[in-house]
Amino acid sequence: MGWRCGFLAGVALMLPQVAMAAADPVVAKDILMRSVAFRTVEGAGEMPKLAAYYASVLKAAGFAEGDIVITPMGETATFAATIRGRDAALKPLLMIGHMDVVAADPKDWTRDPFVPVEEKGYIFGRGAEDNKYDVAMMVATLAQLKKDGWTPRRTVTLLLSGDEETAMVTTRALAAQYKDAELLLNGDGGGGLLNEAGEPVLYQLQAGEKTYADFEIGFTDPGGHSSAPTAGNPLYRLARAIDRIAAYQFPPMRNELTKASLALSADRIGGEVGAAMKRYAQSGDAAAAELLSGRPEFVGQVRTTCVATMAQAGHALNALPQSAKVQVNCRIFPGVAIDAVKAELVRVVADESATVTTLGDPLASDASPLRADVMQAVVAAVSARAPGIPIMPSMSGGATDSVHFRALGVPSYGVSSLFMKAEDGFAHGLNERAPVAGIGAALVQWEAVVRALAK
Repeated sequence: MGWRCGFLAGVALMLPQVAMAAADPVVAKDILMRSVAFRTVEGAGEMPKLAAYYASVLKAAGFAEGDIVITPMGETATFAATIRGRDAALKPLLMIGHMDVVAADPKDWTRDPFVPVEEKGYIFGRGAEDNKYDVAMMVATLAQLKKDGWTPRRTVTLLLSGDEETAMVTTRALAAQYKDAELLLNGDGGGGLLNEAGEPVLYQLQAGEKTYADFEIGFTDPGGHSSAPTAGNPLYRLARAIDRIAAYQFPPMRNELTKASLALSADRIGGEVGAAMKRYAQSGDAAAAELLSGRPEFVGQVRTTCVATMAQAGHALNALPQSAKVQVNCRIFPGVAIDAVKAELVRVVADESATVTTLGDPLASDASPLRADVMQAVVAAVSARAPGIPIMPSMSGGATDSVHFRALGVPSYGVSSLFMKAEDGFAHGLNERAPVAGIGAALVQWEAVVRALAK
């Protein structure tokens, strides 16, 4: 489905604002803080405990035992909570977030990462931002909707994965089980930007992710004594391969998502870069693509990127190396096959003695279409809390749970309710935090979007 940038400008005016009683911000903040206290890192076995806590919150709001399913998977688990719709013929609306967090060493933090603290307008703790903020907002929203006796036309199911930050085994399981869905709303993508004064200035709706894939390029040789060098030294052959990869650029690409995103961002960025963004969005101008590719913050929006990240070679200081290998990390433009990128690396390296191996089991997915119903719901909800700010689609370079649903044909959209200052983004880092002031508006946003898309 096509979508035009001008659509956003008027949609908020087209849709009536609906008065609603959102969840209590005090309750939502309490859910968030209690969530942070669970040490849901890989190996700690805390994901089932957190899932049980969320189940207790929803059962207290009126969810029946059968409406909540916790499925243990090794030391982690999946979670599903459902509000049944009136029309069983309609495919369900899914919401998703993840319970797990990356590791955090208390010795490195100013505060214990698993003892939530509210201080100077922020909640501090591992997962306060990624992703327990929006999980708490979704749980609080569904609890309030259940208390209100809301019965949507379309079934609504909240899914929570338990290893999004690592292997995504739970994500794959959820995607396989719930693939027959109308669409998915992900609290771990998109979101709003605040300026230094704490005022909303921008909202991004994530509708695509670049495919993550790692490749290993290797060379071998019989080796020998370092006093008798040979022409087949794997290190030298590896160095030539790395140089070729470093000098190569994949061809520029555009899709509906990147064209809309670049066009909407152009005037805000301004100057030479803004003009290039506008030209590339309009016509795919090659010179504009080259200019944007020279900027780390924009190259990922223009093309597939591959970069050498690790290397290993040799076994002794006085011996010729018998092997040398480099790992290459690629962020692949949506819609491009992983094997096609591998084949291009083989061509670029141009050495028949090289082995090129795909590491792990990467998963490719295309971008989701910018559906009018999703855009209308999100624009109306965000505009109600932050009138007049630009609302633009975006493509992220990292992977979220959405990639597994998109791969199975479920349109997926990152619609986080979290608005933050750029300097406050500490996900995966030290002293992670989330602002308290936006919780009330976040709850209104979630309820508005869910009501609009489930009616």
